[in-house]
Amino acid sequence: MPNELASRLEPLVAEAVAAAGFDLDALDVNKAGRRKLVKVVIDSDDGVELDQVAEISRAVSAVLDRHEHVIEGAYTLEVTSPGLDRPLTKPRHWRRARFRLVKITPHEGPDFVGRVGVEGEESVRVLVGGVIRDVRYADVRKAVIEVEFKQPPSEELKLLEDDGCGKIEEGTGAKEESR
Repeated sequence: MPNELASRLEPLVAEAVAAAGFDLDALDVNKAGRRKLVKVVIDSDDGVELDQVAEISRAVSAVLDRHEHVIEGAYTLEVTSPGLDRPLTKPRHWRRARFRLVKITPHEGPDFVGRVGVEGEESVRVLVGGVIRDVRYADVRKAVIEVEFKQPPSEELKLLEDDGCGKIEEGTGAKEESR
């Protein structure tokens, strides 16, 4: 079963990706005809360049070849970076989306759009309608980056920059601050 195979391959692939200085964002293994398709999604705080994808592809391929008894058969390897439509599910995703516009669908209440500020272990600061809010990750059903075709307003970036000088104090509960 491909999911079982992905679970066995994940530590091997994650080690190779980490050795190159990147995070393993996702690993999927699916049947593609007689072969398996191994899809590796990598990311870093500085983004991912094409040359780096090629380098990691060679490193992961070497690891998979050394552990061919685990993959059992022919495979096609695809190494890529996450797209804009990737949901923000981990604090590092929010950190990498800092100053970006994000559509947030909470578990309760209506969707809203805000600009991402500083992230913490349990929550992220988001500028919504001129107000900075703490949004707990546990309260978010889905969050995705909104594509912007123009520069963000400098006053919004300034508010978030000034707010980000300190870290979020966890455990203080959700609060809103007017600026």
